[in-house]
Order: sequence, then structure tokens, then C-alpha cells
Amino acid sequence: MKTLQTTFFLFVFVPLVNAAPPIQQEPLPFYEYDTGSLSQQDYEIQFKDVRKDGTNTSLDTFLRLQGDDSETNVKPTKDTNLPTCLLCVCLSGSVYCEEIDIEAVPPLPKETAYLYARFNKIKRIAASDFADITTLRRIDFSGNRIEEIEDGAFSKLLLLEELSLAENRLLKLPVLPPKLTTFNANQNRIKSRGIKANAFKKLTNLAYLYLGHNALESVPLNLPESLRILHLQYNNITTITDDTFCKSNNTRYIRTLMDEIRMEGNPILLAKHVNAFSCLRTLPVGTYY
Repeated sequence: MKTLQTTFFLFVFVPLVNAAPPIQQEPLPFYEYDTGSLSQQDYEIQFKDVRKDGTNTSLDTFLRLQGDDSETNVKPTKDTNLPTCLLCVCLSGSVYCEEIDIEAVPPLPKETAYLYARFNKIKRIAASDFADITTLRRIDFSGNRIEEIEDGAFSKLLLLEELSLAENRLLKLPVLPPKLTTFNANQNRIKSRGIKANAFKKLTNLAYLYLGHNALESVPLNLPESLRILHLQYNNITTITDDTFCKSNNTRYIRTLMDEIRMEGNPILLAKHVNAFSCLRTLPVGTYY
């Protein structure tokens, strides 16, 4: 009986077992690791970059942003209470705070040499804004809404060489620091009474002065000998004297550095004031007929 059962098992079950296909095992993926890959410190340095919205992205932030697709459609916010170097971009002594809708000058790192705060909503510059920042060499406030600059706001900036207040709402000029080489106040609302008689006299390094598109009735007095380019176009200048650019008591006097004066767009006929330009190497650009 046992022999019959054994024979039955061999003829019925063994063929079924042999007919079953072998199990296909998926090969394990093989990754090659470069032994010269970045260390953790180098990896963090590589991804500590500056984002377009002006914040510094650390490694943790980078990994979070990469791993969370749910935040990709969230619009960035502009939190003006953030520290300056998160709100703006700070890079090697330069601070870039452009087009971020700030309404006041942010606190700056003490080593700041260059400040670019163009196209914001700044209305006022206080004396305390730069009280402790003596390293500034260039400031650009173009395209804001500045109406007031406190007395002494720039008085401690003894290294400042370039200052732009173009495209604002100024009615008068502040006291300017002594080492300026370039000053731009184009497209404001400045009238002649808003410029003191000696505003430029002591600026012995001033080479480029831009006062176009304002409301000046006359050319500013006591322009320094260092001046090379003067823009006064599209004001309301109606008068000019023989001493405006030259010296009426010295017919041999020549302004050797003055290369360009623009006065077009003013209601003055320059041909009636020829003696006012006798010391210049080139005549001002403007209306002569």
C-alpha cells in the first residue's frame, strides 16, 4: 500500500512542481559613491546662497524647500521687521535693499560701505540713520518718496563720495558731506531758495552735479572749481550773471575742468548772456535763438 502511495505522489505532484516557473528576483539598484564628494561643511557652504527675495538660504532651508512641494505656490512675504541682512542682501560691505517696499532706512552693519535702497517707499531720512556708520562711500536712494532729510543726516559721513537722491520729493537740499565727488538730485521739486548760497562752495572734490528736472529759478551760486559736469536742464531758470560761472573782475580766468553744462528746457535765452560763458571751453547746451 505504501508503495502505491509513493508511486502516485511521484506521478502527480512532481511534474507540477517542476512546471512552476522560478521566482524572478529584482536586482538591487547599484549606486556608485564618489570618494571625493563634498564634506558636510563644504555642502553647507555651497548651498548657503542668496535667494532672489533677499534672504540667505542655509542648508536646512534648502533641503526643506526641495522636499516640500506643497510650499512651491506660496507667495513670499515682505516682513519689514526682519533683520536687515535677511530683509536685504548683504555682501562684502554692500547692502542691497532695492524694491522691497521699506518705509525707513533699515539698521545697517557697521562695516557698510555701499547702500543701495532704490525704488522703495522711504519718506524721511533721520540724523540717527547713519550716526554710527562712518564707513559709507556710496548711498543711492533713487526712486523713493523722500520729502525731508534731517539736519546733520550726512554730517558724519566723512568718506562718502557718491550720493543719489534722484526721483524723490525734496523741496530743499541737505547739508552735504565734504568729500562728495558725485551728487544726483534730478527729478525732485527743489527751488532756488531750497539751496543755500554756500551749499557747494566747500565741496572741493565735487565733479558731477545733477539738478535737472527741478524748479530752480537760477543757477546755484559758488560752484566749486572741481566741477566737470553740471546738469540744470528742464528747470525754471530765467536769470544768469557774469559771475555765475566766471569771474567778471578777471578776464583771464578759465574754468579748465568744466566739460559739460546742460540748460535746455529753461525759459532763458542764453544768447543774451554771452559774457557769462566767456571762461568756459564749451558753451552750455540750451536755447540761443
